[in-house]
Amino acid sequence: MNGFMDNQKQLRVLMFPWLGYGHITPFLELAKKLSQRNFTIYLCSTPVNLNSIKKKLSHEFSSSIQFLELHLQTLPNLPPCHHTTNGLPPHLMNTLKEAFDLACPEFTLILKTLKPDLLIYDFLQPWAPNVAAELKIPAVEFISSSSTMTAYMLHDFNKPGIKFPFSSIYYRDYEMARIKKDESSMPVEKLEEDKKRVRDCFYLSSDIVLIKSFKEIEGKYSDYITKLTGKKVVPIGPLVQEPTLDDGESELITWLNEKEEKSTIFVSFGSEYFLSKEDLLEIAYGLENSKVNFIWPIRFQKGEDIELEEALPNGFFNRVGNRGKVFKGWAPQAKILEHSSIGGFMSHCGWSSVMESMKYGVSIIAMPMHIDQPINSRLVEEVGIAVEVVRDSNGKLHREEVAAIINQVVVEKEGKFVRQKARDMKEMLRSKGDEEIEEVAKELKKLCAKKTHNSIS
Repeated sequence: MNGFMDNQKQLRVLMFPWLGYGHITPFLELAKKLSQRNFTIYLCSTPVNLNSIKKKLSHEFSSSIQFLELHLQTLPNLPPCHHTTNGLPPHLMNTLKEAFDLACPEFTLILKTLKPDLLIYDFLQPWAPNVAAELKIPAVEFISSSSTMTAYMLHDFNKPGIKFPFSSIYYRDYEMARIKKDESSMPVEKLEEDKKRVRDCFYLSSDIVLIKSFKEIEGKYSDYITKLTGKKVVPIGPLVQEPTLDDGESELITWLNEKEEKSTIFVSFGSEYFLSKEDLLEIAYGLENSKVNFIWPIRFQKGEDIELEEALPNGFFNRVGNRGKVFKGWAPQAKILEHSSIGGFMSHCGWSSVMESMKYGVSIIAMPMHIDQPINSRLVEEVGIAVEVVRDSNGKLHREEVAAIINQVVVEKEGKFVRQKARDMKEMLRSKGDEEIEEVAKELKKLCAKKTHNSIS
């Protein structure tokens, strides 16, 4: 961008994500992109969250991205190691939200001390943009879920009872039943308060909202958000982190190197979801009965010490042999997905995982679990890069269906279209490069200039 904005001082931005790994990671990736375009970034989160991303920040960013620690109160059953949603037992989620809200005074002090030109915040803390407004600091929401889910939610807020105008996007009956069940376990006032938080965060955003998306797949849903709310949606692209070298040529990659091209799937359901015993068994049998190799890191809640042999079907490891790599814990997802031996990704359809599969041209075996994942799953099927493993009317998975969809997506003739679509998506994203980020930088500079102009006049 030419003109006076380029000659101005570096703009200082405070970024403040929610405490989920699926939130802080896209915030960090956006920070890296902006820091290369004349922005200095301060990323604020809890020590346990910041520690999880420190290794993702290479030396080149050490002067332009700084971490600021936000210390939460230690509430009952919520020691500092639980000041993150990663591995958090589900019953402690409301306690974490409470501790987060109680950190508002400390956050206010950070904002007053730092005096940034701009605040970029997340979807659950309306008190953050309110504090910024009092200090005359422009604040913009960055939504790290899809435009489709955001449009669906805003439609529900603004036009309750009226059907969403895009027929391919919906919740199945068993998904709605689960949502209703989850909601019924919460006090009505708590549920309404959470909805109000999300709504307020959106409407408090200064002029624009940033969404991790791109127009080629979600343009009509972004336009619908603008039609509903008057806010300009600025897509920021897929924002996928580059695989780091230290994820390296590990034993996993060595094992993958020995497999044939496109012969293997990666199985992962995100950092915050734990499979039920029934789902885990059906998936295990489905993988065993399929025709493909697989990598499957299995995660249990913090504090649960379950041996894999106990959790998986009797004799599973013997029958699968060298076709499967199954282990407890974490795996370098991006490093695995970019490998030439990977031919499919069995995914919960969390939005970051969807974006990674697009970037690396890997077809999705969709197995959405909850929240926004069913909506994302419908979208990737609409786009043509996924096939969903549909549950029965009671919401139960069946091993036969699991195996059939794996085979369809990875090896059978029927899945040829999906495989080609995924390859096309990879090429399209490669050719686009960072075009969205250039527009984001321009919009944010314009917002800061407007604030400066207003304060002068």
